[in-house]
Amino acid sequence: MWNFGYHFARSRGGLAREAYRMLLPMIVRRQIDPPRTLDIDVFAYSNQPMLPEQIASARSFLKYAGRPNNFTIVSDGTHCRRAVSVLRQIDSCIRLASAGDFLPKQSTLRDYFTSHPTGKQLALIMSLPRERPALYVDADVLFFPGAFTLADLLRNQDAPALYLRDCQVAGDERLLRDPAEAANPVNTGVLFFFQKLDWSSAMERLQQLEGAPNFFTNQTMTHLAMHANGGRPLDPAKFVLRLDDQFQFADSYANNSIILRHYVNPVRHKFWEQIFFVNSIGLPLSHSCVF
Repeated sequence: MWNFGYHFARSRGGLAREAYRMLLPMIVRRQIDPPRTLDIDVFAYSNQPMLPEQIASARSFLKYAGRPNNFTIVSDGTHCRRAVSVLRQIDSCIRLASAGDFLPKQSTLRDYFTSHPTGKQLALIMSLPRERPALYVDADVLFFPGAFTLADLLRNQDAPALYLRDCQVAGDERLLRDPAEAANPVNTGVLFFFQKLDWSSAMERLQQLEGAPNFFTNQTMTHLAMHANGGRPLDPAKFVLRLDDQFQFADSYANNSIILRHYVNPVRHKFWEQIFFVNSIGLPLSHSCVF
């Protein structure tokens, strides 16, 4: 049976995204008053096609979590001049950087880190933290009122890093030596770094890889490094990555108590549901902070 609600939600999400994209010059001129300052640096890896999501994500972080020391948007090289100009108008903490500024010192595998889309992302992740604790966040992550508690999270950690737990294994299985290594899968959409990680064992696996890296090689590399260094998973009830409501009309997890949701591709339309249409779960009408 044709799922009318699902297809209607996807169509509605597409229309909402297009409207947001067209209104971007006006949206970024609407100033946000962050509730606090955060002694953290935020980094996002982004591209031209994800410009609307990136702006909505950054504005939601500022509104609900606070203003970090720097919010650095690292471009994969595809942003046009107009996009760069619009991004800089989001807030005074926004910085623009090139993926080439974060290349690892290793000379081997340079093509992967300079040319592959997710290889560039991995180079950025491997460079963190820099001067202070760092949050890496994908462009399709939306923050909610519960992000107010991030300040407490940053003060009360004894782990070197924290990661968003994936709802299923999505990785490059060629890098794994034993099926047990796939347990507690890491998703690179949200990562907190309090200390530098030792990436040597993950790099060794990459150097021994037979064949070219694929889209998920970077995620498996991060998975291996997180577990080798004692990284811990974030609370999945507060840091949401779920796909089980993909074919449902409504967003089953968005509410005032969660910190964020990573709207990966199968549920991306629900990202825009939050921006434009939600007014019945206690959130400010139409998530107006990011509009």
